[in-house]
Order: sequence, then structure tokens, then C-alpha cells
Amino acid sequence: MSDPTNADRPTPLQKLTYAYGRRLPASMNRWVAEDLAGQGAVRRHMIRMAIPPLLVLAPVWLIPASFYVHLEMTAPIYIWALLMALALNKVWRRHRLAQHGLDPNLVDVIKRKRDAHIHDDYARRFGPRPDEAKWQSNSSPF
Repeated sequence: MSDPTNADRPTPLQKLTYAYGRRLPASMNRWVAEDLAGQGAVRRHMIRMAIPPLLVLAPVWLIPASFYVHLEMTAPIYIWALLMALALNKVWRRHRLAQHGLDPNLVDVIKRKRDAHIHDDYARRFGPRPDEAKWQSNSSPF
């Protein structure tokens, strides 16, 4: 009989296709939520987003030229790709959570836990926030 904990984890092929946009079965939603909103989610996202531009730019290094010419041709593009991946990481992770039928606000769970004492202190000093402020409680740009 197979281990039930492994049944809810993707295979290496499923992980690869999931990393670049494929949806996993609903039985793996707990793993997806942890992957996209758990500890280290931004690091995992950045590693995944660093690989495609690296593969696209690698052939440029086969052109006969000096090290500095290769660096000047590839570094700006690669750095820009990484900066865009970092800037859009929360948007992308929200999209992936929604794609799997999960709450996109899970992205902010760790931040909310980390900052809970600040919000509790605010509520103790000034009272609870008004209901009109609920729409400001998540970091969604939309």
C-alpha cells in the first residue's frame, strides 16, 4: 500500500509542469497552498523564474566574443527578467492560487502572522478598524 502523504505530493514531472503554469489535481491543493504561500515561496518563485531566461540567453555565450561582450549582451536582459519576476511575484502567486481554486489572499498569510502584534496594538490603542477599511486589508493590486 502506498504512503498517503506521498499521494498528495506531485511527481517530479508534475512539479516541472506545475512550475511553469500547469494546474495540479485538487487532491494536491494543500501542497500548492504551501508552495505558493508558505515559508520560502518567494525564493522558490525566483528560482523558477530565473531558469527560462537563462536558457534563452545561454546560446549567446556561444558567439565568439570576449567575456565582457557576452556579459554586456546578456546581463542587462537577465537582470531585468529577475527584477520583473521579483516585482510581479505576488501577482503571479495570487494568480496561481486562484488557478487552483484557492484563496488568493493566502499570499499574505505569513505577513499577517508576522505583523499581528502591530495590528493588535493598533486595535488596543485606537479601537477596531472600521468596516469601510476591509478592502485595504490585502495587498492585491486589483
